[in-house]
Amino acid sequence: MITSKQRSYLKGLAHSIDPSVYLGKGGLTENIIKEVDINLEARELVKVKLQEGCGLEPKEVANQIAEQLGAEFVQAIGRKFTLYRESKENKQIELPKAKK
Repeated sequence: MITSKQRSYLKGLAHSIDPSVYLGKGGLTENIIKEVDINLEARELVKVKLQEGCGLEPKEVANQIAEQLGAEFVQAIGRKFTLYRESKENKQIELPKAKK
């Protein structure tokens, strides 16, 4: 679980990245989940965009993917949402320390 301070930090980082996964009319498929998983391992912070034809709600989809992949929901704005998961092999993001 990430703290609100860490979430704010990740939101700042997410602001400058473009969506790397797009969800279309097909909805949430195994391939989409695999794609998000691969991107999380490579980049740690992934932005997903729901296309116009996709009738799903961004927050619902984000929470579903996060639960399946052990990721953290960072934010949802409009039809985009951002997820974070620390990479095992390719750690790039250093989160602010959580206070105890």
